[in-house]
Amino acid sequence: MCYSLSRAAVGIVILLLFASCEHENVPNKEMVSLLASISRSEYSPRNTFCPEAKLHYYDSLLSKASNIADSNFLQYAVARTMIELGDEEKAMQMSGRLLQHIPVYEISQKQAVMKNMAIACLRFGERSNCIRSHSGESCVFPIAGSGIHGDKTGSLKAIELFQQILASEPDDLESRWLLNIAYMTTGDYPAGVPPAYLIKGLDADTASGIKPFIDAAIPAGLNTNNMAGGSIIDDFNNDGYLDIITSSWGLGQGMRYCRNNGNGTFTDVSEPSGLKHLTGGLNIMQTDYNNDGLKDVFVLRGAWKEKFGKEPNSLLKNNGDGTFTDVTKESGLLSFNPTQAATWADFNNDGWLDVFIGNETTSEDDILPCELYMNDGKGHFTEVAARAGCAIVGFVKGVTSGDYDNDGLTDIFISTLNGRKVLLKNGGIQGNNIVFTDVTAQAGLANNRTRTFPTWFWDYDNDGWLDILVSGYEFERSLAWYAAEEALGRQTGNSGKIFLFRNKHDGSFEDVSEKLGLNKIAFAMGANFGDIDNDGYLDMYFGTGNPLFQSLVPNKMFKNQEGRRFIDITTSARVGNLQKGHGVSFADLDNDGDQDIYIDMGGAYIGDTYQNSLYLNPGQNNNRWINISLEGVTSNRAAIGAKIKVTFRDNGVVRSVYRDVNSGGSFGSNPLLQHIGIGQATEVESIEVKWPTSQVVQTFKGIPAGEQVAIREGNPSLVKHTYNSVNFLLAGNRIIDCGPVEKKLK
Repeated sequence: MCYSLSRAAVGIVILLLFASCEHENVPNKEMVSLLASISRSEYSPRNTFCPEAKLHYYDSLLSKASNIADSNFLQYAVARTMIELGDEEKAMQMSGRLLQHIPVYEISQKQAVMKNMAIACLRFGERSNCIRSHSGESCVFPIAGSGIHGDKTGSLKAIELFQQILASEPDDLESRWLLNIAYMTTGDYPAGVPPAYLIKGLDADTASGIKPFIDAAIPAGLNTNNMAGGSIIDDFNNDGYLDIITSSWGLGQGMRYCRNNGNGTFTDVSEPSGLKHLTGGLNIMQTDYNNDGLKDVFVLRGAWKEKFGKEPNSLLKNNGDGTFTDVTKESGLLSFNPTQAATWADFNNDGWLDVFIGNETTSEDDILPCELYMNDGKGHFTEVAARAGCAIVGFVKGVTSGDYDNDGLTDIFISTLNGRKVLLKNGGIQGNNIVFTDVTAQAGLANNRTRTFPTWFWDYDNDGWLDILVSGYEFERSLAWYAAEEALGRQTGNSGKIFLFRNKHDGSFEDVSEKLGLNKIAFAMGANFGDIDNDGYLDMYFGTGNPLFQSLVPNKMFKNQEGRRFIDITTSARVGNLQKGHGVSFADLDNDGDQDIYIDMGGAYIGDTYQNSLYLNPGQNNNRWINISLEGVTSNRAAIGAKIKVTFRDNGVVRSVYRDVNSGGSFGSNPLLQHIGIGQATEVESIEVKWPTSQVVQTFKGIPAGEQVAIREGNPSLVKHTYNSVNFLLAGNRIIDCGPVEKKLK
């Protein structure tokens, strides 16, 4: 068995753990107890994402089944639930017995059971190899090297079942895709795949000149095994080194805080920080709500769970001593709406960060408008969305903020699973209220009705105007089907496509997705952007998937070619993890001058946990860079919303790169420190910073490449910091102590 406890016992144990926390002297006890109470209320067979309760319910019905048809259906349901709980062996056994009892003429029933059994076999193979014997190549598409399974038992049985399924349903593209993946895990793709079912070219390089990234999460001790969750990379103790905080949406799994020791080691300080007992949170992001120079954490909960998602968000105050205190209630931010989408910005330019939250309305009987909380500068927020004109109602999955029209006011863009996209223009203070106007139609964004998920503002072409990216999330089948369609050249429609809207500088946008080569599918959940080769153009990485186990599709990475085109570099870069991808963060974690990628992996069920990945950038070229950190004085201290223009001479050509200070995409958080590639330039001719509150522009000239500079609003001089490579991940004999076991690098 994969676990020592029975499946029904798992839920009971989780509830007992929560109950014990209520009587312990744990930090943030009030929020911990509230989450424990909500967890108990979510234990229901009607909760899609509570397999423990569903199993108990199916077992009770099975014991009372009065005919073979009911019994067969319930056994099938139990087997599916066993996969959700991570007991693939039991699911395989039950499915095998069930196949023997289904009449031969019940073809559709047999096919359904065989598909379920094949998924159980595939997942059994993943658990036996990719989870229990995890390596840096595990589940990286196309599977090769140490990613090939040593124990082929599960994959071989899956291959047998998928071939039987395809013999009856040769047009079943889901089974065809998964069959090809199964052959990869045994090392027999493409030669071993029957010609009729082969999908050619899945192992072909996607781009030339791209050096492969290396998943260094294991030696770094950062390969947390959890369900779907968020990630933040930033400096939480102001020691000049980037730390990592992650979360898990399961209310039985706590947050994890890995502190960077600055000498090549991380220390797991989840327990003493007070974060370990704070559970749940599909997405997290940093802020500095009280302008004390310490980065706080905002946790978003309840997404996807509909009526079972009435979970509170959390604002966690950074105390500056390594601990965090939940101040949700006293700050006025306590509400109970399902969400994973929010954006922090100073919407009224008063020098204090406000927060806009996109809630999920999934039923006409339970309308949950978006919320806008304005910061009074005294540690308290007031909800004003209705009178501000931004109480949007929809199944909101992504929100982002930025000044798209360069008028000095921060605007909002909203992505929804209803297909509606909403651009809200900030009109500033009118009377006593901040006012937003829906300008979606005028901006040319109203005609795209595709369901979408993660989104962001960015300047992909360095013209000084913010563009919009939003990723499609429209599907009626498992994602494996669409992956096969794309690989076979049969793709139609907009399912899973990426949309890029270029800012036309007149308040409107143009869809340039096809023109720039983004007619690709991603089905992104987590996503973010960064510059992997220091050419000054922003690239992007997508964590893909949905709750279905058969949605075994690779994460995707696209390289920006000078703002003129994007190319898929997933295979060449070796970053196509097949497991469910969520919070994504770009950052230079090893201080070697190029950005690495950290991603929180794992699915929606306890049986779909997976290790997080740290894709270490080997250095794509000898391009140079500069790092810029900002500190607001009149503006908010974190300088969120500040605009940076960096001008330099690259191979004799004068260029400018534009950045807005924020944490990047809507699912996963980059550092607020801005890492800016400058190509072959040896120095930066000028840095211009436009501060959000005062709108004052400060200019600094003649900064050598490779510097890390700090700029304080109103201070005419730069502060330069030493930026030494620690090379802690792949060299030396340093101890990595972030995790349950200390690991020594060889």
